[in-house]
Amino acid sequence: MLPQQSIRLLRHTVLLKRTCRGFSSPSETIRTQYSNVDQREVDNLSKQSTEWWDPQGPIRGLHAMNALRVPLIRDGLITTGAVEKALVRKPNVLANLNILEVGCGGGILTEALAKLNSKVVGIDPSEKLINVAKQHAKDDKSLDPEQIQYHVETIEQHAAKNAERYDAVVASEVLEHVNDKVAFIEQCLAALKPGGSMFITTINKTTPSWLGAIVGAEQVFKLVPEGTHDWDKFISPLDVQRILSSYNCNTILVHGMFYQFWSNQWCWTKNTEINYALHAVKMREE
Repeated sequence: MLPQQSIRLLRHTVLLKRTCRGFSSPSETIRTQYSNVDQREVDNLSKQSTEWWDPQGPIRGLHAMNALRVPLIRDGLITTGAVEKALVRKPNVLANLNILEVGCGGGILTEALAKLNSKVVGIDPSEKLINVAKQHAKDDKSLDPEQIQYHVETIEQHAAKNAERYDAVVASEVLEHVNDKVAFIEQCLAALKPGGSMFITTINKTTPSWLGAIVGAEQVFKLVPEGTHDWDKFISPLDVQRILSSYNCNTILVHGMFYQFWSNQWCWTKNTEINYALHAVKMREE
């Protein structure tokens, strides 16, 4: 849980920003004084760049997760009315929507969203992974190059140039690698249009998550390289909701996710003690 003092300080900061600059403008203080890029994390993930697109390699769990997170984003945008009614049952269901994926890595989710005809921008601080993403997109002839862009950038850098640009911002399997969750979420929301959707998948901070995501996945079954996760950086869905609420966002969905590693499949569950997905909407100013 976030300490109550921190929550009060966060709310006070938000009110100050609204009074002085307007809700959606990125905070100059956060942008200049904080960096959510942990170079050790970037280096660790970059080591897997050559195997990123191997569906049976060390990133196979992320490939399999697309079976849940693509419908989560698609259906969430339909539910909130962002999708044109005429497109709801069409292959190009996300046409005319601008989506930002923060921490896109080698582009596994980014490409899947582009194939639904959305205009997707993927950003990541790892130059190696962005190069992998660019090359894979170039080699995939089914992708329209106009639908997808990649940039070596942090969310702080990107939000500063793209205030309220996107219909949806996605941070999938990123928040558990971030040092300052409040600053990170603030910057994501700065790039999001009022009425737009924020989609998050991450790992809860519980004893089962330590046993499952670190002991089991890293140390016992070797599903991901050891050192991929730090339990201290995990965060509960309640704390994510509290941060979002402080930034005038309404959480409309929280789902548990369970990874069946023996079959490399993900399924939805009511249990959020390990992995979970969250969908929130940035409320319009009155």
